Amino acid sequence: MSFPKGFLWGGASAANQYEGGYNEGGKGLACADLISGGSHTTSRQITPTIEEDRLYPSHEATDFYHHYEEDIALFAEAGFKAFRMSINWTRIFPNGNDETPNEAGLAFYDRVFDACRKYEIDPIVTIAHFDVPAHLSETYNGWASRQVIDDYTRYATVLFERYHSKVKYWITFNEINTATLSIGNFLSLGLQVGEASFIDQPDNMQVRYQALHHQFVASAQVVAYAHSHYPDLEIGCMISYMPRYPYTCHPNDVLLAKQEENMHSKFCGDVQVTGKYPYYANKYFADNGFEIEFGPEDQEILAKGTVDYYTFSYYLTLCVSADDQVTKNGHSMIGGSGVNNPYLEQTEWNAMIDPVGLRIALNDIYDRYQLPLMIVENGIGVSEEVAADGQIHDQYRIDYLQKHIAEMDKAIADGVALIGYTIWSAVDIVSASTGEMKKRYGIIFVDKYDDGTGTLARKKKDSFAWYQQVIRENGLSQV
Repeated sequence: MSFPKGFLWGGASAANQYEGGYNEGGKGLACADLISGGSHTTSRQITPTIEEDRLYPSHEATDFYHHYEEDIALFAEAGFKAFRMSINWTRIFPNGNDETPNEAGLAFYDRVFDACRKYEIDPIVTIAHFDVPAHLSETYNGWASRQVIDDYTRYATVLFERYHSKVKYWITFNEINTATLSIGNFLSLGLQVGEASFIDQPDNMQVRYQALHHQFVASAQVVAYAHSHYPDLEIGCMISYMPRYPYTCHPNDVLLAKQEENMHSKFCGDVQVTGKYPYYANKYFADNGFEIEFGPEDQEILAKGTVDYYTFSYYLTLCVSADDQVTKNGHSMIGGSGVNNPYLEQTEWNAMIDPVGLRIALNDIYDRYQLPLMIVENGIGVSEEVAADGQIHDQYRIDYLQKHIAEMDKAIADGVALIGYTIWSAVDIVSASTGEMKKRYGIIFVDKYDDGTGTLARKKKDSFAWYQQVIRENGLSQV
């Protein structure tokens, strides 16, 4: 089979969904700490301050802060070669721009990385994963201000200086293309949105895309710094990749699918890999009545700070129709042109299950960039409970992962340079989109529930033993 020797099998997480300890060890308040719980039918809420009568899932999450040794030992038992995680910006700089970093926060991640090294697990570390410091959001309107470029750069350079001997693989921003959607206003960019709901935020595309431009510049600046100061480090981008299918073979449907996929799934990767804005983006900006303001050195910075490898999340594909007579359900995420794909099954959260789409994505991305690829998020969110025998029998997760791994194997045989795969998620964590614990992704169950109760005890699901075998045999028996 195709999986190469040294393939980075593992699992993934995010500090704001997993770490907890939101007010411990000198940590400051992040935007994620101001987002309440919700469900797939009720939007999460953003509040200007923490309200006593609301539940904020990030505050405890599933408490990696106090369980990291136990969890990393479980990862080692599963055979992980890699653990994709993030550092919480406000654990290092509580306000995002403090004069000196918080030593207690730095020491915490030293312990985490040392635990990984003990078991020969490679950390793959995301520098910013939906956790803009609340102070920067309130003071500068988050990434709308160029000031945050310097704050982020300083934060990243502190991380490189402290951990360069412990962490080889870095990612500058998680799913940076979330900023191409209105949901990215507060979640990704830290833009002030008042008391609007999490999903239906007031949206100013000029401000949103300008803020995204500032993230591009910050990413490139940090990549260039790492290349010059720590040449052994590998710095990557991370994209939420969602292929679009035309609903029919009508040319208008085909054109719409390409246009939406360009601006959502390809635009950010094009900037971070090639170091320049793609031609089609300028047409999109003009059609929507805004333009991006570049600083005098921005083009040079983008050109110098191109990434070494490309990572992405893959959960689903989308299907779009340009026909006004076809019933839309909004699944396209951009423009409301999405329709159900009649050839695919859906999860209970209405995500299309499409293993073959992963092979398509891998081939498209590699053909476009010719860089090493990692899939750093892939999994299925399911409502599940402990069975009468005390176990979690998640055959549905095994089926999902097995089919996707089979398509990865085919893509590698196609010639794609895929070097790693970290499932979402290693452990049950809070869902970023809905704020639920009910929507479980992990191969390790955590006794924690939507009302905030639970012992936080860990329990291996059936998928744990299955994935352990996949890793042990380098995927050979599962594809």
